[in-house]
Amino acid sequence: MKPSSAIGIAVATAGILMGALMGGTSPASFIDIPAFLIIFGGTFGVTMASCGWESMREIPALYKIAFRAPPDGTRERVALMVSLAEQARREGLLALDDRIREIDDEFTRKGLQLVVDGIDPDLVREVLEAEIEGMLARHTAGAAPFDKAGGFAPTMGIIGTVMGLVHVLQNLSQPATLGPSISTAFVATLLGIGSANVVYLPVANRLKGLSASELTLRTLTMDGILAVQAGDNPRVVEEKLSSYVAPMARNAEEEEATPVASLQDRRVAEAA
Repeated sequence: MKPSSAIGIAVATAGILMGALMGGTSPASFIDIPAFLIIFGGTFGVTMASCGWESMREIPALYKIAFRAPPDGTRERVALMVSLAEQARREGLLALDDRIREIDDEFTRKGLQLVVDGIDPDLVREVLEAEIEGMLARHTAGAAPFDKAGGFAPTMGIIGTVMGLVHVLQNLSQPATLGPSISTAFVATLLGIGSANVVYLPVANRLKGLSASELTLRTLTMDGILAVQAGDNPRVVEEKLSSYVAPMARNAEEEEATPVASLQDRRVAEAA
């Protein structure tokens, strides 16, 4: 698992703080309790009003998914589908019943069970497509709170700044306090824009990217299951499903499968 999202947010935060330090500004000057309450409390409230409490309850789990996303499994899924195609051609579709118990992915198990049960291919496709549509709807709902928060947080920052400036204007009779008061007022804007662009929107985009990857994996799986049901040649199944694998991953797989001696012979030939 690669926590790229967590690393990216940490790097962005560190870069902002280092820039502030190099500019002579202390990070402690960004700590303002009223601004924190306005930005984070206000953003949480309006996001909950937009998405509902049920969506807000899922936020900790969604952060975990974004920060610890599983690796891409398309190559492994292609290998599984080819293996199933080979067994089905050799032993028949009913022989796949024993393999179903060994598969961890629920979507794959469901599709194979339909095939083993002798369900019509068109109906199998309809069922699996309905599963995919349901997954996309859940993923869209999961990313919505972060999208909404990314839009609301800057506005909450402006509200906090305006409130701070109102306080400044009420104390114009005390010139010595104007500078610190104005500085504190703009902390709200900084927190609102910063939280939106460093945390909320990146996490939302990460979840959307993971959803797209899962869509690709499930579409690959559906095509593979239907090919197995149709009795396609395993080599044809592999060629068909390999189109879902990124070219770089395909090249890496080919290099791993190439014997060392062949690589050495190729280098000798190129040198000649």
